[in-house]
Amino acid sequence: MEKQPIVDIDERVARAVGYFKSGYNCAQAVVMAFDDVMELDIDHLARLVAPFGGGMGRMREVCGTVSGMAFVAGAICPSQNPQNLDERKANYALVQRFADEFRQQNGDIVCRRLLGLEPMVERAETAMPSERTAEYYRKRPCAEYVGCAALIVAEYIANSH
Repeated sequence: MEKQPIVDIDERVARAVGYFKSGYNCAQAVVMAFDDVMELDIDHLARLVAPFGGGMGRMREVCGTVSGMAFVAGAICPSQNPQNLDERKANYALVQRFADEFRQQNGDIVCRRLLGLEPMVERAETAMPSERTAEYYRKRPCAEYVGCAALIVAEYIANSH
């Protein structure tokens, strides 16, 4: 594993939650808080990760925060060579570790279940994102999930030094 930057855990969580509250989706907010780890600028990351918000394109599948953690895991524990099964195993193990920790803290990793939308008729929602209003933030626990995911990643990086 390559050496990662020193991480101020509280600062990463605050950045992620701040990005979310400024209108970025859940996946973007988590990944953008680790732009230095990703070695990409904020705008590029926002474009790459945008489709993972809302449980992947607002389909309410795997929570975007969990997808965001997986995206960052690719930078922390890269797997570039398809023949290197040890690298792939290490990458998958880190993704599973992040997802398991998120599940332990929040009860699930699936967006619709985290939001209490089960049972949900398949594709009942539109692709239109919800307007970010005070009511949206009051009703949705997403900012807390963003903070949780950023904390999991930041603590992992901090403890890996």
